[in-house]
Amino acid sequence: MGSMATEIVAFLLTISGWILVSSTLPTDYWKVSSVDGTVITTATFWSNLWKTCVTDSTGVSNCKDFPSMLALDAYIQVCRGLMISAVCLGFFGASLALVGMKCTRIGGSETTKARITCLCGLHFILSGICSITACSLYAHRITSEFFDPLFVKQKFELGAALFIGWAGSVLSILGGLIFCFSMTEGFSIREYSYNGATSVISTRTKITKTNKSTKSQKDPSDQMFSGRRFGRNAYV
Repeated sequence: MGSMATEIVAFLLTISGWILVSSTLPTDYWKVSSVDGTVITTATFWSNLWKTCVTDSTGVSNCKDFPSMLALDAYIQVCRGLMISAVCLGFFGASLALVGMKCTRIGGSETTKARITCLCGLHFILSGICSITACSLYAHRITSEFFDPLFVKQKFELGAALFIGWAGSVLSILGGLIFCFSMTEGFSIREYSYNGATSVISTRTKITKTNKSTKSQKDPSDQMFSGRRFGRNAYV
């Protein structure tokens, strides 16, 4: 029962992390920069993995998609690949979790379900690692440009999508580790119960053999003694 509750907690953590990681892909604000005018007019510049936009004080946004994938900076291409990999790994991990968890009736024997659960945990751990690497790489590029005195272009700050991605990555890794630990606990419990059953059977077998050998040794004397008593009674 405790292992089943642990798996349910791990499933909730990993699914929450996967949803957060998936939501970072369409999120607009990966990096943000605002420019205050001399009067009231304010323009907000923001970018994500797919486009760069500017929003004025009236709320009107003008966006420009990145023209070519081959013309992009290398770090954006790497972040795209890592985030897409994180989403795919999380999807396969969620599918395996539905098969390998003890509260479901599919997946085969307990040993098979334990192995599937371990594989599910590894998928979520890899998903969290990919996501946290992408967000950290993107944040490193922003901070390095912000604190570089020789960088003359517009400087940006960390957007909300990066913090959401970090939170989802931590949840995915934590849930994946719990899945792996629950699988190890399940294997140890099964091994202990199996050895115990074997020892009980072997002990009963030994006792049965001992009783049989004892009876076989006592049978001749018992027969002679019973025969003597029968003979005496017959003569009387």
